[in-house]
Amino acid sequence: MTEIRGLHLHIDCASGAAGDMMLGALIDLGVPVAVIGDALDAVGAGRQRLNVARVTKGGIAAANVTVDTAGHLFEQHAHTHAPPKRAATDPGASGSFVAIKLRAGTVERHIHVDEQGDKTTLVHDHAHGHSHEHTHYADIRKRIEAAKLTDGTRRRALAIFDLLARAEAKLHGSTVEAVAFHEVGAIDSIVDVVATAAALDWLSPASVTCAEVAMGHGTLKCAHGVLPVPAPAALEVLREAGGVMADGGLPRELCTPTGAAILAASVTAWTAAPSGRPVAIGWGAGDFDLPDRANVLRVTAMEPAAARADIVWQIDANLDDMSPELCAPAADAIFAAGALDVWWTPITMKKGRPALTLSALADDATRPAVISAILRETTTIGVRYAQLQRTVLARRTVEVATRFGTIPVKVALDGDAVRNAAPEYEACAAAAKQFNVPVKTVFAAAIMAYEVQK
Repeated sequence: MTEIRGLHLHIDCASGAAGDMMLGALIDLGVPVAVIGDALDAVGAGRQRLNVARVTKGGIAAANVTVDTAGHLFEQHAHTHAPPKRAATDPGASGSFVAIKLRAGTVERHIHVDEQGDKTTLVHDHAHGHSHEHTHYADIRKRIEAAKLTDGTRRRALAIFDLLARAEAKLHGSTVEAVAFHEVGAIDSIVDVVATAAALDWLSPASVTCAEVAMGHGTLKCAHGVLPVPAPAALEVLREAGGVMADGGLPRELCTPTGAAILAASVTAWTAAPSGRPVAIGWGAGDFDLPDRANVLRVTAMEPAAARADIVWQIDANLDDMSPELCAPAADAIFAAGALDVWWTPITMKKGRPALTLSALADDATRPAVISAILRETTTIGVRYAQLQRTVLARRTVEVATRFGTIPVKVALDGDAVRNAAPEYEACAAAAKQFNVPVKTVFAAAIMAYEVQK
């Protein structure tokens, strides 16, 4: 089988983007379904909910992913349900109210929030016949944080859900804690997001590009009225992440909030595909048929031709009043916002105060989101930034067999010349724990296996 891990990924969204389309494309690309199933089992959704079939859309064979939303995701919490005092479309209505359909297609999924003073009441008007159960975003986050997922899967899934929750909260004039998913939406979203996060973590792409995503135009109808396309949450997600949108030329919703959030959390540069050799191509099918094109999303795994030069931003902030306990979660949040690297440097500030400089690297597309994360997660009241030039070696991941199991090794290439090879730390640490040996022992075994294999 062709090695597809550690390569560059380019995503084509001429027909828009949705969670199931992205997941289908990654499976079609070559991500093992078992890897995705393990993640779904770990988070409690269950691999049995995922169904993958082959379909043809506009003459293109693609992977079609559907999710079984029957039953419950996990134990529900009791919520108060009450109709709003006035219609949601009434500009004089108290509090803020919104119900956003998360994905067009076979299932309607809604987020509901009605804030009145200091009391949050979930509001519903379910003409589609589903039970009136909701799952708060905070519960979903706790479930993902506690699940036995790989660190990369957990980080990617939380980054995607955080983008969705922040967008919904801003639209509602509410808080992230108040955002809740209808039960069907919670199941569908958990499967789409966690499965895609697991697939991307397995691929461990060196970088991800997307030129633009088609959004559509016109209006969409949800449980509480008519809203403009692009879907408000999808538009807000792309705005925060610095994403690039296109109309797409069709009077319908093409990009869902979940699809936008997956792109926003994964794309490292909103640009055309770089020069390189295509190694594998995956196609993911959308739910409906389009009149003028195949409703598919394409992911191409590419091997960069050689070392490349590009421009990045270095963003810095000096901090003399932040608890060290907050540094690690702040760095995690900044990485989740799209930073290429994050580091801390001890410094001395005025009056001899010990302090830290927080530094992050970001590209043009992710710089606004990274700055936002720094201002949100740290005690700084401002940042400074400057453009830097850098040269980056091409990278890919190969797997080697050791007596401690299969270990991925990241290889840095300049053309055909190997400049560096390093085993993935997380895999080495997990194997060391399993076999009760030092991490350095697994590390050495992986390097030896790589030297024999190459």
